[in-house]
Amino acid sequence: MKTVKFFLVVFVFALAGTSYAQEIVAPKAPKYPDGVYTKENTRTRRAIPYTHLREADVMWSKRIWRVIDLREKINHPLYYPATPILDRKSLFDVIKDAALKDGTITCFDQAALDDEFRYEMTKSEIEKKLVHWDSTAQAEDPNNPGMMISAPVKDIDITSDKVWKYWIKEDWFFDKQRSVLDVRIIGLCPLIEKRTETGESTGSDQALFWIYFPEARPIFANQEVYMRHNDAERRTLEDIFWKRMFSSYVRKESNVYDRVILEYKQGLDALLESDRIKDDIFKWEHDLFHF
Repeated sequence: MKTVKFFLVVFVFALAGTSYAQEIVAPKAPKYPDGVYTKENTRTRRAIPYTHLREADVMWSKRIWRVIDLREKINHPLYYPATPILDRKSLFDVIKDAALKDGTITCFDQAALDDEFRYEMTKSEIEKKLVHWDSTAQAEDPNNPGMMISAPVKDIDITSDKVWKYWIKEDWFFDKQRSVLDVRIIGLCPLIEKRTETGESTGSDQALFWIYFPEARPIFANQEVYMRHNDAERRTLEDIFWKRMFSSYVRKESNVYDRVILEYKQGLDALLESDRIKDDIFKWEHDLFHF
């Protein structure tokens, strides 16, 4: 009997400790609030946990790589504000601050060649990646006055206004336990426009680094984004991705050649191929059910 009571007491204290550890402290009211009330909901939100998924319940899956172009109007909440303001940041500023200042997001190198999160980057490596150096700059050689030598200087930092696209790596799958077609984002990669040493555009994109999306979800859940019509009902970055409130097109699907669409289709044909892949996923789910 004493043993049972002892375990009951331990269990009660364990539950109390767990609930206390999970409690999120609400932010303190600022001395000079910029508004008529203190915003607490977004700052204390948590990312919605994924439904448990067993391998035995996945009867079909397809890996898809997408491109989010921030120049499209529906994607503007991910791009603006270009300079952080009191209650909002762009998606890239959130990622950069979490990676460099807080260390809560891990970045992975070799983004253009590898998207399997194998080359983890240090803070110094991330900083080097985000700084553009002018290799054409010259300075006088201190050892040989009158002689000019190459002296690269820090030219332009890669800021959020230069990040105009994102790659998304995601898995579509059918969960037979719930009888639903679901999707989960695996990775996110910011892109900038590739330029020559003289600053001219090459017409292509340069991938910076990959981040593991599930690791970033708690950070995204606490970052507001702009919503039209009602500032009191703003969404978060997590809501944007969770509710698929963005526009994108397919750049690659899992295939035997491991090639992207642009390797075998160009121009309008590439866009039609992207639509075909999205339509095939829709038809696959639709054909499972009879009406």
